[in-house]
Amino acid sequence: MNTDLLIQELSSGLAPVKRLASPGRRLGLWLAGSVPVLAAITGFFGLRPDLAQCLADNRFIIQNGAALLTGLAAAWAALASSVPGFKRSRAMVALVPALAWLASAGEGCWAEWQANGWSSLDSVVHQKCLPEIVGSGLVPALLLTLLLRRGLSLNPALTAGLAALAAAATGSAALALFHDGDTAWVTLTWHVGSAAGLSALASAFGSRLLNHPATSRPA
Repeated sequence: MNTDLLIQELSSGLAPVKRLASPGRRLGLWLAGSVPVLAAITGFFGLRPDLAQCLADNRFIIQNGAALLTGLAAAWAALASSVPGFKRSRAMVALVPALAWLASAGEGCWAEWQANGWSSLDSVVHQKCLPEIVGSGLVPALLLTLLLRRGLSLNPALTAGLAALAAAATGSAALALFHDGDTAWVTLTWHVGSAAGLSALASAFGSRLLNHPATSRPA
């Protein structure tokens, strides 16, 4: 068969493919959809009464600032990983703020332990923030999933894990604006712990969560 004719037959009838937007632009779309929802949730519950005092506390600023940066960095890395040719080393961009988030919570736990001993753990048992974190991060997670399914991740476990981390960390940062009474132990256990757990769970089901039509196998 003539090579030119073969190429013509293979290429005929192909629909044009729209180029995928850059990770930064898609991150902007994600924020444009997520921020109003998080603001509405915060407005519904109302700002915590001690927010002014919290904003004067360096530990609160560092802790929740690190959570927010973790969410943004993980979201960017997840979106970047949905583009073929993604270097896994870029996923490390979320590691620095995540470690800062963990370290700030850990430092607070040590301070509370020195001050109150075993009684500092009481708040962990009586205050469960997982439903609030999941609720706050649900819409950001859904929006991010929709954006990711427009791409094609060659490592869906990594992509899904980063997406879950982004949604949970962002939800945690938003939760701090209207949910008071969180001790450092609560933050470490229910905020950081929930983000890690949800990220691991999403990684386990990454191929199903991010199933792409082009890679679907017929039954």
